[in-house]
Amino acid sequence: MYSKILPILEKFISKKILYKYGFNYSPMYRRTTARIYYITEDLMNIKVKIPLTYKNMNYVGSIFGGSMSSATDPVYMIQLMDILGKNYVVWDKEVTINFKAPARETAYVDFLFTDKEIEDIKKEVSENDKMYLVKKLNITNKDGSVVFAELTKTVYIADKAYYKEKLKAKKK
Repeated sequence: MYSKILPILEKFISKKILYKYGFNYSPMYRRTTARIYYITEDLMNIKVKIPLTYKNMNYVGSIFGGSMSSATDPVYMIQLMDILGKNYVVWDKEVTINFKAPARETAYVDFLFTDKEIEDIKKEVSENDKMYLVKKLNITNKDGSVVFAELTKTVYIADKAYYKEKLKAKKK
């Protein structure tokens, strides 16, 4: 549904604004209690905050680990889908989360891609039809001095034509 509405809305509203409010008001992301509070025009950097509220507080008064994990779940995938464009298929594949300290305050996550990373992704996919991108990120306090959790996310990226052929072969 979202992928069908987005091209129409992009004619009137910038992608940056659509992503921010699209994420923040979508029911599935809203339930994580996380909110996107910063996005660059090119979508290469997205910043998320996860406030400690009664909705995500666990038994011992810190942010529930599931809230932290689900707040990070869709961001890299959707970010890459837009940055790479329609000739690529992008799927979240795997996440490993290592909780380091209780989050008893608002937590922050910074999703960042560099131009070099995007070039490398395109090069590897053009050479191999697909790849598994492994990105590490931290959930921290506001100034980044306390790490509440370390995540390793694996994202599958493939050439769209290759992916469609692979699906056809599976159906046979």
